[in-house]
Amino acid sequence: MRRLFGTDGIRGVANEYPMTAEIALNIGRATAYLFKRKGHTPRIIIGKDTRVSGYMLENALVSGICSMGVNALLVGPLPTPGIAFITTNMRADAGIVISASHNPFQDNGIKIFSGEGFKLSDEKELEIEEMVFSNHVHTLHPSPQELGKAYRIEDAKGRYIVFLKHTFPKEYTLEGMKIVLDCANGATYKVAPITFVELGAEVNPLFAEPNGENINANCGSQHPEILAEEVVKNKADVGFAFDGDGDRLIAVDEKGNILTGDQILAICGKMLKKEGKLTNNLVVSTVMSNIGLGLALRELDIEHIMTKVGDRYVLEEMQVKGASIGGEECGHLIFLQHHTTGDGIITALQVLAAMKKEQKPLSELAQIMKVFPQMLINVKVKAKPEISTVPEINKVIKDVEKELGDKGRVLVRYSGTEPMCRVMVEGPTQEHTERYCKRIAHVVQNKLN
Repeated sequence: MRRLFGTDGIRGVANEYPMTAEIALNIGRATAYLFKRKGHTPRIIIGKDTRVSGYMLENALVSGICSMGVNALLVGPLPTPGIAFITTNMRADAGIVISASHNPFQDNGIKIFSGEGFKLSDEKELEIEEMVFSNHVHTLHPSPQELGKAYRIEDAKGRYIVFLKHTFPKEYTLEGMKIVLDCANGATYKVAPITFVELGAEVNPLFAEPNGENINANCGSQHPEILAEEVVKNKADVGFAFDGDGDRLIAVDEKGNILTGDQILAICGKMLKKEGKLTNNLVVSTVMSNIGLGLALRELDIEHIMTKVGDRYVLEEMQVKGASIGGEECGHLIFLQHHTTGDGIITALQVLAAMKKEQKPLSELAQIMKVFPQMLINVKVKAKPEISTVPEINKVIKDVEKELGDKGRVLVRYSGTEPMCRVMVEGPTQEHTERYCKRIAHVVQNKLN
């Protein structure tokens, strides 16, 4: 039974259990102990997004890590994939990210990467949990002479920007392109604009002035409406919206149309296949993917596998099946030939590469996939019983599925990071989709609260 870690690390309201300084201290201790080896002083990278609570959690983690005789290397605000990169680039033993991704500023979270830049396995996370709750990890501390130290890595942002630029084809530049960036007042606010400017683009940054409390506030990948307006208003070629920790991307074409992660998967999958770089002719997505993605990939003669929700499960399947690209509808895409984890800036660069190679605007590239009407309702719940054990919810799901037939689908699942039940319906029309989705959500609301 997992008590701390969800599908994407630990997450909760800052300064409330489990996102307290005390828990963070013990996570630092447990992580440091897990990566200690004889004859070697481990180093753990610590980075964060722009939430005000990041200072509290950062200092608690540093205290825990140093108390175990391990050194902490601080990089400050940097996207989650940037911290994964710096972990491998600095040959550190692990990396810790303090972020709640797309959640509001009141929340925060902790994610942990291995020295190879991959998120920890379920087994490793459970080891950390067991140590945190054992109440004896503090007894494993070394002598005063063996305490760890904390260092600040001043050139982390520069290293990451160089890495990002190398993922864009060398034979192309972004000169003459006008790009609008929505940085969500989050971790990409410095590195994203610099990256695109250094590749030659004219950049108009939005929401790039974090104050600790405005991260994801009516902006970013969850709210790209203002970005879409600015793209049209400025006659830009494209717009990109990142989430708070920079691992997701939502794109906007030159006409102001918002593209999902599924559409980007189809565009980039086609590009990779054309270049002979789509390993095993395979694209991996999750069960949340729009029906249109599967149809588009079938039309391109590309194999398609779906996993349960969560980028960690997409990555696991990619590694098992040898896929080079995979991702989620929310914009969390993984390009394994470039990075070990989802990276919003890398995804944006691959979209731009496709535009350059095809010599077509994004609106034209997006026609590769028809997006079926989809509605998602997040219902706050007090409990998370197995859906199959609640007869009323089962009945309404089956009723809707019967009425939809082969013209849509239903997916009801719990969030792995929040007290939410996600009700998703796809249907033949927007009217049908909304009616069915609200019908199921109403039953979920009544039965789980």
